[in-house]
Amino acid sequence: MANTDPMTQRVELATVMDRLAVDGLITEYAVAVDDGDWEGYRGLFTSDGRADYRSAGGIEGDAGQVAGWLAQTMELFPMRQHLIVNRQLRFGPLDHDIGDTAQVRADYVNPMRFAGHGGGSTAPDFVCGGRYDFALLRTDSGWRLHAVVVNEKWRRAPQNRPEPAAT
Repeated sequence: MANTDPMTQRVELATVMDRLAVDGLITEYAVAVDDGDWEGYRGLFTSDGRADYRSAGGIEGDAGQVAGWLAQTMELFPMRQHLIVNRQLRFGPLDHDIGDTAQVRADYVNPMRFAGHGGGSTAPDFVCGGRYDFALLRTDSGWRLHAVVVNEKWRRAPQNRPEPAAT
């Protein structure tokens, strides 16, 4: 039987709306990285937001520093696609107001294609996977990323293959 208490219904609706907003923010993060929208990437973070890509061979720093590093590094991979799945979401209190923070733990698979060979189907692929830990804060502008930690668990890189002999 559905709860008909108006206050409970408002709280449940607010929770659903927050879940949708947080999910949308995580999707925006993946799209910004895949599309190379580094200004958009920076805009997803709080003013003091940070990201840590060290487990994947990257850097840790504020969102601007990491966006710069990503912009340079992703030139190696003109084709990329983040798949962020198995999202676990928890809301928490900040200053005794329930729902001002959120934690998302999500798995990812990230296939990318190396630059070169015309970017076509002959270019080698690089695939990695692992888990993201996202810390979010509710701001006056909506939900924003406060911290992103990448925990790479595996990767598959192309093996050095001899070039075909000229005929």
